[in-house]
Amino acid sequence: MNTKFIKYIFLAVMALTLVACSNGADEKKGEDGKLVLTPKDKDIKGKVLFDSAHGQTAGSADWVIDGGFSDFADALLKEDYEVSDLGYNQALEYNKMKKYDLVVIPEANNPLKTNEQDAIEQYVKSGGSVLMISDHYNADRNFNRYDASEVMNGYRRGAYQNPTKGMTPEESSSDKMKNVEGRDFLNDVFGLRFRYNALGNIKVDDFASEENSFGITKGIKGVSMHAGSTIAITDPNKAKGIAFLPKLSSDDKWSHAVDQGIYNGGGKDEGAYIAISKSGNGKGAFIGDSSMIEDKSPKYKREDNGETKKTYDGFKEEDNKQMTMQIVEWLNTKDKKQDLTNMGIQLDEKTPLLSFEEPENSTEVQAEPWGTPKHGYKWYDASTYAKGSYGQSQHARQISSETNSEKQHSNNMTTKHQTDDTSKAFELPDEVQRQEKFDITVHVEESKLVNQKFQLSIKNKDGREVGMFNGQRPGVSESVNPKIKNGMTDWYFKTKIANEADDEVNVEVLSGGKVIDSTTLKLK
Repeated sequence: MNTKFIKYIFLAVMALTLVACSNGADEKKGEDGKLVLTPKDKDIKGKVLFDSAHGQTAGSADWVIDGGFSDFADALLKEDYEVSDLGYNQALEYNKMKKYDLVVIPEANNPLKTNEQDAIEQYVKSGGSVLMISDHYNADRNFNRYDASEVMNGYRRGAYQNPTKGMTPEESSSDKMKNVEGRDFLNDVFGLRFRYNALGNIKVDDFASEENSFGITKGIKGVSMHAGSTIAITDPNKAKGIAFLPKLSSDDKWSHAVDQGIYNGGGKDEGAYIAISKSGNGKGAFIGDSSMIEDKSPKYKREDNGETKKTYDGFKEEDNKQMTMQIVEWLNTKDKKQDLTNMGIQLDEKTPLLSFEEPENSTEVQAEPWGTPKHGYKWYDASTYAKGSYGQSQHARQISSETNSEKQHSNNMTTKHQTDDTSKAFELPDEVQRQEKFDITVHVEESKLVNQKFQLSIKNKDGREVGMFNGQRPGVSESVNPKIKNGMTDWYFKTKIANEADDEVNVEVLSGGKVIDSTTLKLK
């Protein structure tokens, strides 16, 4: 046989081998044990982080990259994206998110804390992109009175002023509800809200043109909804709908809707099924139903009763996959425009809202939770989760370290600063920006307290107060009675640093006017 021919055959076989090896992904564990999937032997187009820490596997949901969202993860890998999950019991923090081009927040059932909302806002306005996927109103999968539309909007329907309304004392004081406040978050940041409607099985085939959707709707003929919600455009300068429902009758509402289910008869007045937004240097995209993304390969058991889950092949229906991937491509394209004005597209009209859709006017239609959990199951306590559920095995490995705060485990920024006396400690970021909200947790020996109370002071080297606590002007914090366990205090403060702060400031704990512990904090 000709030597040159043999060489060509060898090279062809090698090429085919390389192509075959490039399909799939390299799998590894990243920081905090999270799953990271990397395209094989390819340049990475972008990095995508999936939130898996806010009840994405509650009830029958399995919206994680190795479970019911694995088809979506595979599609991203084939388009040369690196895919990671946030990990169990983690927090959405700016210093984590800024490492990624896109953060996906699938249907969440546990509320976002105020610092997480702030981190998302900072991330997007700094140039990052988010994809939020909701569901219909009253899709409360873990009986905590929150569904995804409420989590993402930033407030519970009928509980805008008091997020813990109707909760037991144990629920209200749990870590999951710590630092949770009512805020019209999506409206403030992205100019839209998920509506609290509940719509049935609908084919969506009304789309903004390719020219008016930045190319997202190119070639799209239809996408599906199987019990979902729509999105109200509240600020057309920021937000725009790109997919809309047909005209609807009462027969089109979800069979378990707790109110009228359909708010404006369908069409554009019902709101967008899919919407996009420009906020600062970044972008957002929003989908009103997780069914459009899910596949039929759930991995985990139900956390409340241990039963096997059943999910559906929604990602393969209609043009769901194509639409999702074209949304991702747009989100991964960076630009410096601050909003949608002067971007060459036709702006939307505001969505007509019903009076109860204003957060302050919202009411709880029926008493929550909608169902009764299995005896012993507590949505806020992973030690009660059934075997084989997401988080259950991870929790077992954490038990020995649970006395350290959840923030200490999950926050890459957080460091425990200690003085020579190791019984005294602070938990606070390594460094912060001026006017950036952050938390400081204080642990001090009870014996050091002068009067069982203490305050926090943040000051320049010259003694000028620069700490701003609970939205107040610079000054010492209010006096608090800290929680005391085994002779140690435990209390956290929400604060910001004033513009006039030095590059390094002193952080002091005061009791009876006496400094009983101190550390320093650097500013960016």
